[in-house]
Amino acid sequence: MSRLLRNTSRKLGLPPGSPVFTGRKKISSLQLSILDYSPDHLDETHTGDIEASFPFRDAATTTWITVTGLHETEKIEKITNHYGIHPLICEDILNIHQRPKIEIFDDYLFVTLKTLEYDAQSRHLSIDQVSLILGRNYVLCFQESQEPHFDPLKVRIREQKGRIRSREADYLLYAIIDIIVDQYFLNLEKISDHIEQIEEQLMDDPTQHTLNQIYHIKREVLYLRKSIWPLRETVSKLDKSESSLIRDNTTPYLRDLYDHTIQVIDGVETNRDLLSGMLDLYLSSASNKMNQVMKVLTIIATIFIPLTFVVGIYGMNFEHMPELEWRYAYFAILGIMFAIAAAMLLWFRRKGWL
Repeated sequence: MSRLLRNTSRKLGLPPGSPVFTGRKKISSLQLSILDYSPDHLDETHTGDIEASFPFRDAATTTWITVTGLHETEKIEKITNHYGIHPLICEDILNIHQRPKIEIFDDYLFVTLKTLEYDAQSRHLSIDQVSLILGRNYVLCFQESQEPHFDPLKVRIREQKGRIRSREADYLLYAIIDIIVDQYFLNLEKISDHIEQIEEQLMDDPTQHTLNQIYHIKREVLYLRKSIWPLRETVSKLDKSESSLIRDNTTPYLRDLYDHTIQVIDGVETNRDLLSGMLDLYLSSASNKMNQVMKVLTIIATIFIPLTFVVGIYGMNFEHMPELEWRYAYFAILGIMFAIAAAMLLWFRRKGWL
């Protein structure tokens, strides 16, 4: 829960709509990327001046404006004010602990999502928040750090691959969400590979380290589930929206996106069930090992019970014990004790206890 509640104390006591960034500073200064395009036009700008995005509010072309770095709250508030975004939405953009959701207004849509990055080396899942605002002819994208998640989409726009240059801003919104969902599949595959490795360890020789790995990856999958599960409702609401910003020719793509979202959730649930089964298997294996140890110790103790009885009898200090004066008594008693032990071992083996 620490990842969900980190830095939220900064908002305590402030009125609703206060622009407070609840995350950690990940880049030195705010960066602005503007990709303005039409079927026969492309203009790309990278700057730190937030006002460079102002002329595109009412442009005839389609514009993708990416704001990277949310720690400069004054600039975030400035651009949202210029585009007529409600202060509560600005607050949600800066609060990186939002669950995926969609808010529908008359002249814009607000969507917040999570991007994933699973490091196969450190076994750590990094989750960043991406907030999207769809206007009549633009998409505002707010993200915490400069991650290359959207680079393939930008290449498609630059090289005019596919239909994206000939479509409107709503299709751009779909394409951004679609590439985020595609990243979910890639990272789920990495997590599944890690789970398979743990499963192999579990079958060969489970140790305390194996148990620690199971608990770690299970915690990551649980956090992943909390970040992805609301996405189904978000995409469904976007698909069924009657907003004039979503055109009819984009609706089939949104339905396909909904199907992909269901597949992602199914993958997360499958991994979650696998980890629960692996945990049960580890506990059963550990219990079985303990039973084997107790079985061996019990057999050893059982063999020594009659031997201890024999030794106890001839360890008594009575004067009249005929065997004590016999020359071969010591060797005879040892032979009897070995015979008893061998007979008991043979009996245990026939019973299937060995």
